[in-house]
Amino acid sequence: MALSNQHQSSFRSLRCLPTLALALAVWVGGPSAIAQAPSPKFRVVAISEVGGIHKPFVDAAKVWLAGEALTDEFSIDYIEDTDKINDAFLSRYQLFIQLNYPPYAWKPTAVAAFQRYIEEGRGGWIGFHHATLLGEFDGYPMWPWFSSFMGGIRFTKYIPTFVSGKVNVEASSHEVMKGLGNSFEIKDEEWYTYDKSPRANVHVLASVDESSYSPTTTIKMGDHPVVWTNEHYKARNVYIFMGHHAELFQDPAFTKLFHNAIVWAAHK
Repeated sequence: MALSNQHQSSFRSLRCLPTLALALAVWVGGPSAIAQAPSPKFRVVAISEVGGIHKPFVDAAKVWLAGEALTDEFSIDYIEDTDKINDAFLSRYQLFIQLNYPPYAWKPTAVAAFQRYIEEGRGGWIGFHHATLLGEFDGYPMWPWFSSFMGGIRFTKYIPTFVSGKVNVEASSHEVMKGLGNSFEIKDEEWYTYDKSPRANVHVLASVDESSYSPTTTIKMGDHPVVWTNEHYKARNVYIFMGHHAELFQDPAFTKLFHNAIVWAAHK
């Protein structure tokens, strides 16, 4: 696939998160080996991308989530494909995190179970970055339901050179955006563009100011939401575009956003 080849060439120099916590986690058997809350208040399952350019982000997320699980008293399990996903499996969890896992190549049983989970509000959902890679990729057709869930959008381009941008908070009273002020900067992101803004179909919580891109780029889409929730579905859900590189977990604004999203989405 052409896009995959471009990604591979664009991100060969992607930096890994040089934290002692990550090194220790890997040494003792991986991030999933870190202790979790013994009597969890709620249960989380995260589906994570395997290997590739997003592995550093996923690895850093697992370390950070282990700390969050202890602090906020929840448990978290990880899967790397959709083979286990069915109604019974999802019934064990109050929150589903799509940790850079794309919306294609899902098994039919998983597709049906996930759609019921969201439509019937059986649990909450947080999606990151690659979750809006909507289109025809790797020989798979676009998942129309997921496109509607994300506001009726289709992926068009991304910024392979990476740029920093100012994210404007549009819904400061929403629980997901609490404590983030009027704006915050996200550094060195590969901002996606879509065939249209999802704004007409979703509640936009934050958008990126494309005029703030540094260095400048011609890859823009105009109105550019980057955090939103679709209130047409019973499940509490939030999509967070940012999520390409591991250094985000050193950014207090990003970790605050992630924390808020967990607390909000996990509770009906």
